[in-house]
Amino acid sequence: MEEVEFKKVHDPSNIATLPDHPIWVPGPVIVGAGPSGLAAAACLKSHGVPTTILEQSNCIASLWQSKTYDRLRLHLPKQFCQLPLMPFPLDFPTYPTKQQFLTYLESYAKKFDLKPVFNAIVVSAEFDIECGFWKVKTKVNEYFSRWLIVATGENAIEVVPKFEGSNEFNGPIVHTSCYKSGEGFENKSVLVVGCGNSGMEVCLDLCNFNACPSLVVRDSLHVLPQEMFGTSTFGLSMWLLKYLPVRIVDQLLLFASHFFIGDTSHLGLHRPTIGPLELKRLSGKTPVLDVGTLAKIKTGDIKVYPGIKRLACKIVEFVDGSKDNFDAIILATGYSSNVPTWLKDTDFFSEKDGFPKKTIPEGWKGKNGLYAVGFTKQGLLGTSADASRVAADIAAQWTSDGRCEFSQGIKTI
Repeated sequence: MEEVEFKKVHDPSNIATLPDHPIWVPGPVIVGAGPSGLAAAACLKSHGVPTTILEQSNCIASLWQSKTYDRLRLHLPKQFCQLPLMPFPLDFPTYPTKQQFLTYLESYAKKFDLKPVFNAIVVSAEFDIECGFWKVKTKVNEYFSRWLIVATGENAIEVVPKFEGSNEFNGPIVHTSCYKSGEGFENKSVLVVGCGNSGMEVCLDLCNFNACPSLVVRDSLHVLPQEMFGTSTFGLSMWLLKYLPVRIVDQLLLFASHFFIGDTSHLGLHRPTIGPLELKRLSGKTPVLDVGTLAKIKTGDIKVYPGIKRLACKIVEFVDGSKDNFDAIILATGYSSNVPTWLKDTDFFSEKDGFPKKTIPEGWKGKNGLYAVGFTKQGLLGTSADASRVAADIAAQWTSDGRCEFSQGIKTI
């Protein structure tokens, strides 16, 4: 064991100027400057606890900034998407646009004086039993902290499926992370793979640009109207869950959905046997909130196909034996967690999917000062709840005596 000189950091904005020494961070290190990381930092700051936010890109909310399509809006009403301690502006619409949400996040970071360390790509993080600290290594620096908050979120890495014959397909195959709008796809036949909210909305966007979209629906799914009886379906669900069990609420939602949008099975959209809320709770699979795509499917402007069997030239063959020609393929196949690529030696996160092994309400706290924010599969509502819990737990450990102890006698191997 040998003594190592540490740079003590009180102002996280100065960290980037200290490349040559291990850096002791008095408060938690937060990995990720998306909504989850910002919410955790703001909640901790309200308790008087400083944080250091490490962000691999050059901006906050990089997924929203650079990997979302132009027409994107929040699918849930703003009151269910606001971060702790700061509501959306009153003049924002019920479903804020992408740009409005980004403006809100910028204002949030400014209000709480949150200054992430940008371009800080974390290559590893592990708990050092000898010194009792987390060692978080980036490509430039090494940070030591008593607490580590994983806030990289559920959507860190694009999921790109492999299809037989992909190399033979003559048209472009792009993930939705690279899709901005239907401009450039006019009068082209475009196959959208993935029938979640993004896939449905991309199809609608393509229609608005006079493209000819088709949708691959491989599995069963729940499609619900975005609003029922003049209120949001999600808000109605949350209200009903206060008084009724989830299975009864599911039955009511499905009955009302049949009234508003009809039977979707004849459109190639078959519902699971498990209700939408129970399915979400068990598997994390989110029901689709229709914003107009169903009407285009009913009129035939959007065709529905089953899963893909193989690709060849501009031909796509589907598992039912049907074939069709397409000029382009857009993969609305979602994202995955990147936690297993950098977080070492912990049994808190699953190596398989990069999510906490424990589910709600226990999936926010691990051992040795390890925490998770934004992995509840409940969107921004779950993010806010996690951030508040984590901040309260760390604040309870944040004492004047504790701060002094952390700065003395630190050793490393």
